[in-house]
Amino acid sequence: MDENAIHQLIHEIEGYKVMLDFDLAELYDVSTKALNQAMKRNLDRFPPDFCFQLTKEQWDSLRSQIVTLEKEGGKSSENQKSLRSQFVTSKRGGSRYLPYAFTEHGVTSGGMVA
Repeated sequence: MDENAIHQLIHEIEGYKVMLDFDLAELYDVSTKALNQAMKRNLDRFPPDFCFQLTKEQWDSLRSQIVTLEKEGGKSSENQKSLRSQFVTSKRGGSRYLPYAFTEHGVTSGGMVA
């Protein structure tokens, strides 16, 4: 994945620049479930300024921003389009949980995925 595509996966929430769990899992080439399990096994490495779960309001707002940007014709690669489709739909009609947001400190925290 090129640097521009990675930058498009970074969002601002509550003053933090974050990546969402499913985007980060894609970068690590693991499942979102495996990424979140690894994070939960290492909670001491992920204080609130490293990782937090989005509220329903934050998630709804972020999803609407992404859909709006795509409808306005924002540039994105095929891989980016694939990742973004996860924002809007899933096989079960929507996510069963609210995603986790990882700040740059959480993204670079070593030993998260084993």
